[in-house]
Amino acid sequence: MTDRSARSHVYVGAAQSKPGTLAGVFRRAAGEDRWERLTKGLPEATSVQAITVHPTNPDVVYLGTRAGAYRSLDRGERWERLAFPDDGAEVWSILVHPRDPRILYAGTSPVSVYRSDDGGDTWRRLPKVAPVERVKMKSFVCRVMRLTADPERPDELYAALEVGGALRSPDGGETWEDCSAGLLELAALPHLKSRIDSDTDIEGMLDGHAVCVSAARPGTVFLALRMGLFQSTDRGAHWRDMQIGRFSPLTYGRDVRVAPQDPRVLYACLSPAARSQDGALYRSLDLGETWTRFDHDVKAESTMMAVALHPRDPDQVYCTSRTGQVFGTADGGRTWREHRLPDAVQDVYAIACG
Repeated sequence: MTDRSARSHVYVGAAQSKPGTLAGVFRRAAGEDRWERLTKGLPEATSVQAITVHPTNPDVVYLGTRAGAYRSLDRGERWERLAFPDDGAEVWSILVHPRDPRILYAGTSPVSVYRSDDGGDTWRRLPKVAPVERVKMKSFVCRVMRLTADPERPDELYAALEVGGALRSPDGGETWEDCSAGLLELAALPHLKSRIDSDTDIEGMLDGHAVCVSAARPGTVFLALRMGLFQSTDRGAHWRDMQIGRFSPLTYGRDVRVAPQDPRVLYACLSPAARSQDGALYRSLDLGETWTRFDHDVKAESTMMAVALHPRDPDQVYCTSRTGQVFGTADGGRTWREHRLPDAVQDVYAIACG
């Protein structure tokens, strides 16, 4: 185990899906087996659905919860609630600006985006985030599941909406435009129709979970949806199916991320469905042209929900299943270990490391 991994921590966020299940944020030092539940400053049974570690200062960690956003300055030992203008906002995603880490963005349910210019001390609601409501889900309200920025044009932002497709902002969040027209065109294809919780077959193609942009090809956007992985080469104006089914029997896309150390490398979490008994982590070395399974000898017992890539050590990769199996490698995927969360954890949404 390297010194880098000894100084690193893995964080996992879980929601309370039903009475008797365990929610909150859990931390484990890389290289150790013990999980700690971090509670100081957090409400009891707080559902955590987003975790972001500061890209250059791993002491600073941000949480998105159903009770707003929280910040820790000491790797989770203590948490403070951040002052959002709207107390009722559920925070589902937090983005640190790639060039100015004092600028933060938070995506919420109902759909809004908030911006802080002082590291989270104060926030304002951005005024023009108004997605077109094409699908009305019966069991939940549309939410901003992921925010990302183009590394070469860091004020160009993208948002993945569950269930609402994708949005783009060219100006740091001041204005937003819908990027879902190409997704709707694809939704007309028979194999891309899906209806589970609404009255329309376009539901699956608007069921966005994650979005990323690579510095290796600025303006090319990768989107993880219920129906697979999709790519736009023109900043969201048009989309094409990456046909992940050519490489994986699992096609439900829950997460997609770019490796911090190599912008040609992508990782994706794939499963049969939102709630299932299988899941896997795949990697592409060529910006999504081909994919291979990365989590060798891993047996996920539920949907693979999220992947965490270490910002300084490319050999460290972690992923988590919905029901609390956390898998990790410290040697670039040659070997894997499972570190299971407590049995009462049944609904994991987020993982991060740093």
